[in-house]
Amino acid sequence: MEINDTSPRADPADRLTLFAAGSNADAATDGIPPGLAAALRDNPAEALRSISGPFALSLQQACGRSLIAVDRFAVQTLCYRVVNGALRVAQRADNLADADTEIDPQAIFDYLFFHCIPSPRTIYKGVFRLPPAHFAVLEHGQLRVERYWTPEFREEGGRSFDALRDQFRELLKRAVRRQLDGSKAACYLSGGTDSSTIAGMIGQAGARPAATYSIGFEAQGYDEMAFARIAATRFGTEHHEYYVTPDDLVRSIGDVATHFDQPFGNSSALPAYYCARMARADGVTRLLAGDGGDELFGGNSRYAKQRVFGWYQHLPAPLRSGLVQPLLERSPLGRLPGLRKATSYVGQAKVPMPDRLHMYNLLLRLGTADVLTPAFLASVDTQGPLHQQREVWGQSGAVNEVNRTLAYDWRYTLAESDLPKVRLSAQLADVTVGFPFLDQDLVDFSLGLPTDHKLRGLKLRWFFKEALRGFLPDEIITKRKQGFGLPFGVWLVTHAPLKKLATESLHSLAGRDIVRREFISDLLQRRLADHPAYYGEMVWILMMLEQ
Repeated sequence: MEINDTSPRADPADRLTLFAAGSNADAATDGIPPGLAAALRDNPAEALRSISGPFALSLQQACGRSLIAVDRFAVQTLCYRVVNGALRVAQRADNLADADTEIDPQAIFDYLFFHCIPSPRTIYKGVFRLPPAHFAVLEHGQLRVERYWTPEFREEGGRSFDALRDQFRELLKRAVRRQLDGSKAACYLSGGTDSSTIAGMIGQAGARPAATYSIGFEAQGYDEMAFARIAATRFGTEHHEYYVTPDDLVRSIGDVATHFDQPFGNSSALPAYYCARMARADGVTRLLAGDGGDELFGGNSRYAKQRVFGWYQHLPAPLRSGLVQPLLERSPLGRLPGLRKATSYVGQAKVPMPDRLHMYNLLLRLGTADVLTPAFLASVDTQGPLHQQREVWGQSGAVNEVNRTLAYDWRYTLAESDLPKVRLSAQLADVTVGFPFLDQDLVDFSLGLPTDHKLRGLKLRWFFKEALRGFLPDEIITKRKQGFGLPFGVWLVTHAPLKKLATESLHSLAGRDIVRREFISDLLQRRLADHPAYYGEMVWILMMLEQ
């Protein structure tokens, strides 16, 4: 939609366009300050920092200057390419590709590494996606891309727990209220702390109790429906459930894969789609989601794990390099059964962040040369992902490692994976999504929390859970995190139609000279049977690439 700028400094020939991914056009402009077009002309970074909430915008100025920008988490996205000196813009990368546009091999490698294609790259050569909190300007034939916001973590002490708790609960309630658009109030409900909190806060925000939508699986270790029911009972929600089956996957994998504008390998997109589809059939047009709670308040298990590795750096350097490492890594003692874990610990702990995270990467653990063909490897930079991750790590604006990791996850876990997963799977079901935890006031509150309120010792999201104790059921506060995890690998070895779809997809992919045929055969015939859950993830990633 185009927005008229009526400020005295506005040029009437300037065109400010807001890309809105929702049915409520008026709500989409709530965070846009008056006089924005003129402010963007004078000081774009400062003007963009004044916008609250999700946005994607384009400003075409009478002087020929073009500017595009997206919000701090890229809840709304914009892709662009320069054609004959002009900036072309679309919300989807495939809308900017034509018959002559080539696929970018580096993007394929990045997909296999990250299970998505992180911005600014897209699957198409010459087509780019704006990273979160960035803007691009094309002027006099020159394009520049700049960051306009970096989180500023600050340790604000001196406030009592009770005061912080009361402020936090009030901010949560306001954030939820801002995301409700007057239609039927509804949310995803996995049974975890975040979605349960949103479900409860909808009632507190002045709406009637939420309509909640939950997905289950008939697979041991994957189903969390019992916790969703606990939350639904506590908050008196209008609760709805659907059990996803292997047959559902066979029917919908192709539809979901092709709805995304480029390869996307987060398998929970399928259950998220079925959840949104169930809600749409019930008359819901907007769902609230709990994404962001873990990344703002310290809820992912790797935060505690990386803290344990960080303890090693507290040993004096001469002790580490002169005694511990030679003893464990360069002597037979390190291979003794009782010391193998210590040797593994030291091997990981001495690797700095974010490089240490690569030690768990599926592609690297399988071996890039064993997975990918020599011809494909010769066409890509296998160190490209690491170089980008180091750059993002260095831009975090945080001093301590916990907050650095949080900011790092805002980019890779939220902006590049979880948010597009939820947004696009809901879009396929004709539903829009709101993310209350990404409300600017809540984000600012999290930036000021002391680090030990996020990770106290090895206790994840300590403040979040304690602040909601008595509001959330105790069973949900103490449960292990899971979400809408898909038992794809487990089903793959028992459900013939699903295995047929996956096998045909991978054998088709083998003909593209990207993945080695012998790896695909070994993956399907031997590895998958040995460990369905672990190797099923690689089958899924390759299948979705081909689909």
